[in-house]
Amino acid sequence: MRLSGWGRYPYAEASVLAPRDADSTAQILKTSEGLRMIPRGAGRSYGDSALATRVLSSRYLDNFLSLDRRAQTIRCGAGTTLAEILRVCVPQGLFLPVLSGTKTVTIGGAIAADIHGKNHHVDGSFCDHIERFTLLLPSGSTAVCSPTENKEYFQATCGGMGLTGMILDATVSLKKVPSAFISAQSIPAANLEESLALLRQHNDKQYVVAWVDCLAKESALGRGVIHLGSHSETGKLEHRSKRRLSMPFTTPGFLLNRYTMGGFNQLYYARHRFKKSVNSVYYDDYFFPLDSLKGWNRLYGSEGFLQYQFVLPDDAAESGLRETLETVSRSGKGSFLAVLKRFGPANANWLSFPSEGVTLTLDFKYEPDLLPLLDRLDEIVLAAGGRHYLAKDARMSAAVFRQGYPNWHQFKALKDRIDPAGTLGSLQSDRLGLTQAGVRSSQR
Repeated sequence: MRLSGWGRYPYAEASVLAPRDADSTAQILKTSEGLRMIPRGAGRSYGDSALATRVLSSRYLDNFLSLDRRAQTIRCGAGTTLAEILRVCVPQGLFLPVLSGTKTVTIGGAIAADIHGKNHHVDGSFCDHIERFTLLLPSGSTAVCSPTENKEYFQATCGGMGLTGMILDATVSLKKVPSAFISAQSIPAANLEESLALLRQHNDKQYVVAWVDCLAKESALGRGVIHLGSHSETGKLEHRSKRRLSMPFTTPGFLLNRYTMGGFNQLYYARHRFKKSVNSVYYDDYFFPLDSLKGWNRLYGSEGFLQYQFVLPDDAAESGLRETLETVSRSGKGSFLAVLKRFGPANANWLSFPSEGVTLTLDFKYEPDLLPLLDRLDEIVLAAGGRHYLAKDARMSAAVFRQGYPNWHQFKALKDRIDPAGTLGSLQSDRLGLTQAGVRSSQR
């Protein structure tokens, strides 16, 4: 069948294997006979990191194994989603310490991408809260991995995009919360300098994220809205089932252009320009606004879209972001989903993305002349000492990857040692030089 990531670019023809349990998963790996495969969760990475000739789905590894309220931990199968964990835990006054922008991510996918949220500057990334996980190695044997047990496997698997093995289950630390609501506040920023100053000023807040108007120019370049949040002391501990709207068809790509995006950005900024009051918001609406529209990726047209996320160190952040936004603004290929955040210090995982500094995320609908623009942005990012997020990548070169991830050779050495037959590999890992090419893909 034809598969893609959430960006719907690129596509690949793949056979999907969905084993019912750990034993049948191990049997598939033991009898792979040189046929390559890659683990796949909910398919919410944006590019080609979960595309291969054969895909090993975790859809049936979605069982809850234990919930320890006293220790504040939950153990569940790798196919369990963040949404399912929150549904069980929030009424108990427990919450996941790190959340991505969608709750449909699986636990296995969250570990493989070492996801981050609006609070990395305070709480780090997802794998900083993993107590242990069970890893099914390419040989078919299993290893329990933690920051102290099978440490190499842990550091390679957290952020390793599924290349070290299939995660079977994981134990995740939780945190106590007083309610299911978030105290939220929005503060407008007139330009990039003010946006960065507000992010620094509120770096002690628990959740901080900024929307940026990437089409604004001159004195308004980098204007945005800073969104602050913290767990509210008032409100019930409850799970709310919410009916989602659905995008029933793929819209024509021409509907997203500099004029429609510019109009959206103007309205969004104007809506928040004078808002500074604190509001109580249900956590689902605060953390996952895009999940309210099922299939929102169809808005970018039939060719799909590419999400581009990078991080720059603090000393080069303002100049690098300014050059990036000026380049994007001149191109007219702006994004209405442009997100700016601060990161805290990096962890010890070899291919984890976050490092101390500022990160910017941009969405671009796919067009033939988009790739040269992204190549130019790569040059800006690398010159500033930055790197790109593998979970969002669909076209980065091996040279760009290696410059951004100095531990790549350490990762590849372990990968070659535990998987000498090259059983696990993806379109992305081939492109980045972590595995040998052998999978065909198509843009459509």
